[in-house]
Amino acid sequence: MKIDHVAFWVEDLEAMRYFYLTHFEATCGERYMNPVKKFYSYFITFNDGGSRIELMHRADIAANSQQRGFVTGIAHLALTVGNRERVDAMIAHFRAHGYKIIGEPRVSGDGYYEGVILDPEENVIELLAEN
Repeated sequence: MKIDHVAFWVEDLEAMRYFYLTHFEATCGERYMNPVKKFYSYFITFNDGGSRIELMHRADIAANSQQRGFVTGIAHLALTVGNRERVDAMIAHFRAHGYKIIGEPRVSGDGYYEGVILDPEENVIELLAEN
């Protein structure tokens, strides 16, 4: 078994699509639309390994909703990006592009070498070195 994809609700579907396609080695499928539910989504595929995320938007999904599964955001997304030097380079890249760095590269308590950023909607993205 393997995880096919992880999905999360976003407020600005196009901005989030742009973020992942611009800053990560990823491709994107066609936009899906369900006109009845006013639901839109994209699948973003990371080129190394085929892992995917689904970015989803519906106008009635709010950041402060209390209904499980119908809130914006995720706890965090952890992406293995290569070695420690690649983690350092990506943190420098995101800093240069004005993104918030909330965790400088370091070895975490559970043994990962990681740097942590916030995406445009302030979801936590961990950039990990391969162990």
